[in-house]
Amino acid sequence: MNTNRSSGVETQFVEVSGVRYAMRRFGNSNGGLPLLCLQHFTGTLDNWDPEIVDALAEDREIILFENAGVGRSTGTVPGTIAEMAAHAMKFIDAIGVPKLHILGFSLGGFLAQEIAIEMPDRVSRIILSGTAPEGGEGAGMDRPELVAIYTDSNMPMSEKLKRLFFPSTADGEAAASAFVSRLDTRSAERDLPAGPEVAGTQLQAMIAWANWKGDVSGKLAKIGHPVLVTNGDNDIMIPTHNSFTLGKNLPNATLIVYPNSGHGALFQYASAYTAHVREFLRGE
Repeated sequence: MNTNRSSGVETQFVEVSGVRYAMRRFGNSNGGLPLLCLQHFTGTLDNWDPEIVDALAEDREIILFENAGVGRSTGTVPGTIAEMAAHAMKFIDAIGVPKLHILGFSLGGFLAQEIAIEMPDRVSRIILSGTAPEGGEGAGMDRPELVAIYTDSNMPMSEKLKRLFFPSTADGEAAASAFVSRLDTRSAERDLPAGPEVAGTQLQAMIAWANWKGDVSGKLAKIGHPVLVTNGDNDIMIPTHNSFTLGKNLPNATLIVYPNSGHGALFQYASAYTAHVREFLRGE
């Protein structure tokens, strides 16, 4: 097992049913249960904050997963959240990990909920950050002011992350610059950026997730695992009230809301966030 830090760990691949999934595995393989990390809208393996994943790797193995059609993973970008989750579950089976924790950020949190329901015995604990339940109001991220940023081909990705994830305050701008700088520390081969088809397909899947008219509380009641729900107090991408819905309706949830922050609260408060996650997973 490669125990390098995230900046230097090589990208590995596992093939299932003709799809080659990209992943990075690193950390303490003699520690607690592995932590599977599921990424945000259009995010690749390179978008994981090394300050967070390297600290979490001191306690356990970290597995960064890249879904079909994204970055260096082959195949077609899945058109629904259920299909994305199905790919993730095939990946879990393929790597032969009998039980694990899941950290789902944003879109990744949608998948984490589906996986917990579909294979409950394979999941121990779940961290849901900046995300929403199916049927969550505003979870489709299709508001015009957001789409204008997604589709601006002249805006560098670093600038998009700053505008979408952080508040336009002095503290928020400083945290945004520090986060982008941390993403630039990777020394091994970098991932491929998400292609143009990724954003459109994932966005439609997220809109369908948000527009679901089923029983939100009834679905969340099916997830009996311990869950840590986190967000900023003013998430402009997936509105913060969705985190309160998760905290209220998940049977075994703890909710943490970070002040003066948004969708990227986990990056803005990386040290505190990491401490909270490590404590939540401690002993397992």
